[in-house]
Amino acid sequence: MSNEYKVCTRCIMDTTDPEIKFGDKGVCNHCRQYNITAKKYLFSGKDGERRLQDLFLKVRQSGMNKPYDCIMGLSGGVDSTYVAYIAKKQGLRPLAVHLDNGWNSELAVKNIENIVRKLDLDLYTHVIDWVEFRDLQISFFKAGVIDIEMLTDHAITAILYRLASKHGIKYILSGSNMATEGIMPTSWTHRKSDLRNIKAIHNRYGKEQMKSFPTASTFQIYFWYLLIKRMKSIRVLDYIDYNKEMAMSIIEKELGWKSYGIKHYESIFTRFYQGFILPSKFDVDKRKAHLSTLICSGQISRAEALKEIKKNAYDHEVLASDKDFVLKKLGFGEKQFEEYVKSKPKAHFDYGSDEYFFKVLRVLSEILYTKT
Repeated sequence: MSNEYKVCTRCIMDTTDPEIKFGDKGVCNHCRQYNITAKKYLFSGKDGERRLQDLFLKVRQSGMNKPYDCIMGLSGGVDSTYVAYIAKKQGLRPLAVHLDNGWNSELAVKNIENIVRKLDLDLYTHVIDWVEFRDLQISFFKAGVIDIEMLTDHAITAILYRLASKHGIKYILSGSNMATEGIMPTSWTHRKSDLRNIKAIHNRYGKEQMKSFPTASTFQIYFWYLLIKRMKSIRVLDYIDYNKEMAMSIIEKELGWKSYGIKHYESIFTRFYQGFILPSKFDVDKRKAHLSTLICSGQISRAEALKEIKKNAYDHEVLASDKDFVLKKLGFGEKQFEEYVKSKPKAHFDYGSDEYFFKVLRVLSEILYTKT
């Protein structure tokens, strides 16, 4: 690949993604893939409303004579909050689940309190063992891999499936969606269900035993939960004309929700990770993917995205405060952290992975998993 810098002519994805490819008229592979995926999985207007109502009917029927008919993660962010709002408006009875990994901002805590109170939700909060989780995060720092956040994502997924199984819940409501998250380079993340990768990194660099950290292997998810127990995840926002600004306006008015400024900044660690670690160590600015998705979904123009990306992702005073807080909480010295930032990144696949097993199971599940 040429080292020449290049940016897509439709979105703002560029060669900071080492795997990006440009086609006719300079349009990137992310835009082309978005169009293909959107046609297959995005539903709008009356068709989307009909499909969603059909799904919600199945949710209600599956939960008859049970305390809950569905389960959902609640981070306090826009997407999960709006899903909770829709679910309650439609008469569903979700069990809301929040993972407290020790990094919640005060605003996130306040938002969740307002959401739960005003929507009258039952909330299960899983407080993760901090000593164990800290050791896992430090292991990922030492490994030099990019997706430190996969630990949190893996844990909340494991908790959702575990609780769903315990309460006999078949449906998981997801805030993941095409309209705001449809673009994300594979080189910027790692598959969240790769428990083998987590264990391999921790076994090499960790000091504490991994006793209570919530886990769900690829086999458990695709074979046990999806194929055997017939659980199903519903991406609610893919069935409506989901507009981020509109959703924010509604939840601000109805639930007293307050904005974090940038996507996923409800967590102090995520804010520091996305706003400083990714661009400083990995030359990755996730805002490019988020804004490019909004361009492809027609929510902003390319000109607006280019203007937005020029803004600082981090207020300098907040950055200084967050850096001090994160380093102290993790036990990093300033020099040690600087050495980490300057060190050469490593790929997740430099360690153990169940990628081949995952591909086989995914194909098998697609063949055997009939629509429900």
